[in-house]
Amino acid sequence: MINKSYLSGFSFYVPDTVLTNNDLEKMVDTNEEWIISRTGIRQRHIAENQACSDLAFHASTQALEKAKIKSDQLTHIINATFTPDAYVPNAACVLMEKIGTKGIPAMDINAACTGFIYGMELARSLCALHPEAKILLVASEVVSSRINIQDRSTRVLFGDGAGACVVSRQPFSPEVQSCYIQDIMLKADGSLSDLLTVKGGGSAHPMLLGQTVTDSFFVQMEGREVFKHAVRSMQSICLEILEKNNISAEQIDLFIPHQANIRIIEALAKKMEIKQENLFINVQDYGNTSAASVPIALADAWEKGRIKPGNLVLLVAFGGGFTWGASLIQF
Repeated sequence: MINKSYLSGFSFYVPDTVLTNNDLEKMVDTNEEWIISRTGIRQRHIAENQACSDLAFHASTQALEKAKIKSDQLTHIINATFTPDAYVPNAACVLMEKIGTKGIPAMDINAACTGFIYGMELARSLCALHPEAKILLVASEVVSSRINIQDRSTRVLFGDGAGACVVSRQPFSPEVQSCYIQDIMLKADGSLSDLLTVKGGGSAHPMLLGQTVTDSFFVQMEGREVFKHAVRSMQSICLEILEKNNISAEQIDLFIPHQANIRIIEALAKKMEIKQENLFINVQDYGNTSAASVPIALADAWEKGRIKPGNLVLLVAFGGGFTWGASLIQF
């Protein structure tokens, strides 16, 4: 059995530039009523002249400050993203230089929107191997860099942002906000990968000299199929992790699902029989920020007083791959 691991200093950062639905009306064939009725999103933040590591830097410096540790005390850096600064080096290495440390492992992981929960599992596994570990776990996405600006179906959905925390075997001190990971469950199904994908530029679809950029370089999504699989998969894994831990849905103090869109969130909450007062939603303010969605929502919920000491929180996400995962965290 893996020993307890703690999350501390959860923080988030979003770029200053806000793209409202009214702004989008001037750019693509859409209107605010259409966007809100289908997504629940009113605005999203867009990175201008900022890369994945820049957003990660802002979230990470806040997390380190809140956890009351310095960057040279870190033992590992994990960054979850599908929109890194470059193929090489990974964004975690670029982030390492920006926060002022070196000589420790730094890695990116790509599980799309499930990336943060996948990162939690990797981090707690490292903590089990290295009791002294202090791991910076970040999820940072510049999804706007992979969106076709002429495609209203994806243009309205996604935003940019980053969330971060520090993972360790022990809480740092009583005054540092923290929770422990009670359990994590992860799954994937590669047979459905074509339903949500970005193929262009990969080794199976390389960029050739002089080639015109095509739709394959941007997020391609079969919305109805993704909706169906997302709700079904997240419900299933939530029920599985609750059953494994002998917990009922009624015992969950706050349910924080991936902020994909309001229809997915509400359909999942209905199937899970989660009461509105136990459901956290902030998709209206940030849109779908992919891997950053869950840590942004977690930090936002804490800052808004939606999480109290002693609360049991259920996190769940679903993303391209397909990948999906859930985690129980205890405050």
